[in-house]
Amino acid sequence: MSGKRHVIVTGGSRGLGLGIVEALLAEGYRVSTCSRAPSAALERLAGADLFWKPCRIGDGEEVRAFMDAALDWGGASPLWGLVNNAGIAREGVLATFPEIDVEEVIQVNLTGAIQVARAFLRAKLVTRGPGRIVNISSIIGQRGYNGLSAYSASKAGLDGLTRALAREVGRLQVTVNSVAPGYLATEMSGTLAQRQRDQIVRRTPLGRLGEVADVVPVVRFLLGDGAGFMTGQTIVVDGGITG
Repeated sequence: MSGKRHVIVTGGSRGLGLGIVEALLAEGYRVSTCSRAPSAALERLAGADLFWKPCRIGDGEEVRAFMDAALDWGGASPLWGLVNNAGIAREGVLATFPEIDVEEVIQVNLTGAIQVARAFLRAKLVTRGPGRIVNISSIIGQRGYNGLSAYSASKAGLDGLTRALAREVGRLQVTVNSVAPGYLATEMSGTLAQRQRDQIVRRTPLGRLGEVADVVPVVRFLLGDGAGFMTGQTIVVDGGITG
C-alpha cells in the first residue's frame, strides 16, 4: 500500500471534485480530500485508500489542520499530487454585491488555493521527488460573465498563480497546470436561470453543457507521467464556447 501515490483533492464531496476523487481511487492512487461536510456519494467511496476531513478552505487554521492530518495519514505513500478544486460562486452586480460575499469568494477560490499549495510544497521540500499541482480554474476567469465579477477575478488569479508557480517550482520537478472548465451541469450551474442555461447551450458549438466526465480525464492526464513536460499551462474544456 505504501507504494501507491498520494494525491490531495480539495472540495471532493460533490460535483467535479467527487468525480476526480472517484477516478483517482479507481486508478490506484491514495486520496486525501476535504469539504465543509461529507456527502452520501463520498461516503460510498470509503475505504483504506481514502481519507476525508472537514475543512473550510480559506480558513488558514483549518487548512493547516487538514493538510497536517492528510500528510500524516499518507504516511509512507509518496506524496505526488494536489488538485485545488474547492470553489464557490456568488452572483450579483458588483456595485451592490455584499462585501462579505466578495471576501468569501476570493478567500475560498484564491487565498485557499494558495494556502493549500504552500503546505503541499513545504512537504515536497522534505520528501523531494517529482509531483503535480492541478488548479481548477474556469473560462469565466478568461472571458468574464455578467454578475460574476468577484468569481471571475478569483479564477483569473488562479491561472496567474499557475503560471508563476510553475516557474518557481520547476527546479523541484513539480509541474503546475490549470484546467478551465466551461459551463458544467453541476450544482454550481444549477443556480442559473433556465434562459441563461439555454443561451449558453446555443452559444456552445457542441450544443450542450459540459459534464464532470468531460473534465476528469484531463485532470487525470495532468496528474500522470505522460504530462511530465507540461507546466504553466491552462487547458480549456468548454465545448468550444470560447473558441
